[in-house]
Amino acid sequence: MSKKILVVDDEKDITETISFMLKAEGYEVFCANDGEEGLNFAKEIMPDLIILDVMMPKINGYKIARLLKYDNKYKHIPIIMVTARGQESDKLIGEETGANEYITKPFEFEELLNSVNKYLGA
Repeated sequence: MSKKILVVDDEKDITETISFMLKAEGYEVFCANDGEEGLNFAKEIMPDLIILDVMMPKINGYKIARLLKYDNKYKHIPIIMVTARGQESDKLIGEETGANEYITKPFEFEELLNSVNKYLGA
């Protein structure tokens, strides 16, 4: 059975690109285009991993990570934050809210795929 990955980013071209690449690797991919939709999807589909943007409408990525990581039902799900915010302070906030990994845009797909495989044991 293929692993489920949830991609949450308000830039549709990014979600489509990541989704296409991950599906080519055999993953089942779900996409959400804002924070609220992403949080609802996470609770509904129980993904094996979440790729999460920080700056989004409705609920930002930090808040989503915090809500999921402080809930026993979801805290085991690895979260990879992918964001344009590359300051050291942004990375610290990401870690504090529960992100397992922090990748700065623009990024190489190989880097993201290596992180995904690290957490999903592929």
